[in-house]
Amino acid sequence: MPDENRGPTHIIAVANQKGGVGKTTTAINLSTALAAVGKKVLLIDIDPQGNASTGLGIALADRTMTTFDLLVDGAAIQDIVQPSGVPGLDIAPGNSDLSSVDLELVSDARRATRLRDAFTDQAAVVGAYDYILIDCPPSLNLLTINAMVSANSVLVPLQCEFFALEGLSQLMMSIREVRSTLNSGLSIQGVVLTMYDGRNNLSRQVELDVRENLGALVFDTIIPRNVRLSEAPSFSVPALIYDHKSAGSIAYQKLAAELLRRLNDKLAA
Repeated sequence: MPDENRGPTHIIAVANQKGGVGKTTTAINLSTALAAVGKKVLLIDIDPQGNASTGLGIALADRTMTTFDLLVDGAAIQDIVQPSGVPGLDIAPGNSDLSSVDLELVSDARRATRLRDAFTDQAAVVGAYDYILIDCPPSLNLLTINAMVSANSVLVPLQCEFFALEGLSQLMMSIREVRSTLNSGLSIQGVVLTMYDGRNNLSRQVELDVRENLGALVFDTIIPRNVRLSEAPSFSVPALIYDHKSAGSIAYQKLAAELLRRLNDKLAA
């Protein structure tokens, strides 16, 4: 049951239609960092690659029920959710079955609201969490739309590379369209720069360009290119567990603190 002293659950879609930008790494480690400061967190994996589930130690054989069952068959959230190895962090796992969701729901008039409908119907389960993060696939498909329709905000990881801003306008347009049609309360939580290499002139130039174009939308915290962040998934644990003193882990702890400050400032405004 929801804690009466807890505020409303904040739902964040972690999305970028480009792959390889640190989206799942951000979803896993931000969720872990929030749990580490005492928040109750649910990570929902709706990426057919299922990397967030793997990264939290959920073996394929243990994914007997997944977010596919939630979206397509109307399964109960509590029947899907599993505890991760991180205290305070649960996961709703995903697998390759999700790749057929578009076809399975093609004739469903409410196909874009399936996840939101599940949250509404199972409000007591949802209300048990402070934060729900949704790890989206690297495309603007029905799964990502479902995440945006059900979320309060969208967090966009953006890799520090030459074409960083390319394609971002398409994502922003999708967010605006969802806001105007299906979820008027959707906001952009912010853009977080990932895979930053301070020794690289390109990374510094990309940061300047992104901040010039997006201003206050860009988080102050930057996620560095860090070998520990890359190694951790092969051990099926978040980087914060694998090596909490690494530069990447420290950055995600700072990102969680900045996120909480931004949310508190918004509530106080």
